[in-house]
Amino acid sequence: MTGSTLARWLRPLLAAAASLAIVFGAAAQNGYPDKPIKFVVPYPPGGGTDVIARIVQGKFQQLLGQPIVIDNRGGGGGSLGTDIAAKSLPDGYTVLFTLSSHTINPAIYPKLPFDTLKDFEPIGTVASLPQILVAHPAFPANTVAELIKVAKERPGFVQFASVGNGSPGHLAGELFNIRTGADIVHVPYRGGGPAINDVVGGQVPLLWVSIPAAAQFVKTGRLKALAVSTTRRSAAFPDVPTVQEAGVADFEVDSWYAMFVPGKTPKPVIDKLNKALNQVVADPEIREKLLAQGSEGVGGSPEMLGKVVAAELPKWAKLVKQANIKAD
Repeated sequence: MTGSTLARWLRPLLAAAASLAIVFGAAAQNGYPDKPIKFVVPYPPGGGTDVIARIVQGKFQQLLGQPIVIDNRGGGGGSLGTDIAAKSLPDGYTVLFTLSSHTINPAIYPKLPFDTLKDFEPIGTVASLPQILVAHPAFPANTVAELIKVAKERPGFVQFASVGNGSPGHLAGELFNIRTGADIVHVPYRGGGPAINDVVGGQVPLLWVSIPAAAQFVKTGRLKALAVSTTRRSAAFPDVPTVQEAGVADFEVDSWYAMFVPGKTPKPVIDKLNKALNQVVADPEIREKLLAQGSEGVGGSPEMLGKVVAAELPKWAKLVKQANIKAD
């Protein structure tokens, strides 16, 4: 094919692309949204991400004046639904509603069909959800310092459970090992229910898990809480110290829920969605419902979320390599 022939082929394609950009830009500034918006949740119904999405769904509908449709697309540790969102039109009518595994999966699954940074634009963070380190009541350690002592006295003997390989709880446990020099062995489960049952039953002494999964067991004394994974104490368990407070430096695993749109979505659309998000998480009723799930409303700008993603991708990639974490 000659250069002139190639140019003739490219001209209409480039013109069409430019036209699409104009259309999307015009739509963003003239009446967006004017039809239902789809929140793609890349996990099954009933899971934590789905629950949080449904808590904020109604308020988003009220503020944006259009129905919000929750579209659960579970599979591949969240990568299936994320890929669907990445390949959707960048017009603001498909929003990825996901959690912090968004920055973990690229390290666990190196051949993802999308680029976490390039294929998405951040909208904002909806909520923050610490991991909590809990133990069977009979476990001899009641503090992080005592746990480190017990673990170092018997390397490779003490075990911790998580809801699965590559989960935030798994990463919290491996980061704890690296930061403390302890050798606590990971026992992966397929979900929070089986993991909690075995820790309550005494088969495994420790568990890193999201607060909602463990809350009722801690409150009833069937598990004891040692620490939370964030740099601030959880409002749901204000008496439980952070790992850093307990003397472990440079330790933070923050499970978050956030919203993204496909790359090249017009800025006016992003700004409108971000404004709505901040209004939603500032609503007292929403904040109360989030807190009941052990999470706290966050909000903030797209740029703030973008910085979190950019910082966490190399952080988790390094940890996954150090701990030799592999996908199931």
